[in-house]
Amino acid sequence: MRLLLDTNILVPLIDGNGRNLPEPVIRALEDDDASLWASVASIWEVAIKHRLGKLPLPCPLPDWPAALTRLNISALPVSAAHVIRDVDPWPVTKDPFDRLLLAICAAEQMQFVTTDGALVDHPLAWRPTAA
Repeated sequence: MRLLLDTNILVPLIDGNGRNLPEPVIRALEDDDASLWASVASIWEVAIKHRLGKLPLPCPLPDWPAALTRLNISALPVSAAHVIRDVDPWPVTKDPFDRLLLAICAAEQMQFVTTDGALVDHPLAWRPTAA
């Protein structure tokens, strides 16, 4: 299964606090059948929020690509197809990054791993299976 990780999943993983994520999420991330992805949009979101003083960083921005590699998370560039993709249903969130991440999932046949209460019930969101 191809999993696109929300920013709220990436930050604790890179910070080394991934064990603080919900147990079903940890199991999904450790699943041998899972292919883990981070959108460049998430890295962009982190950079913007950090530069605005809204998000302390677990590691310097230039170290994020190497940190993702160490965690076996592939970086996914944003394409024009992602930007113009319609998402059905349109998410209730007004956050442009969340909307883009869902559009990427729709375009790339991925499931969106998030702990965001506004998004966990979206049809594109990953849902835990029984252990």
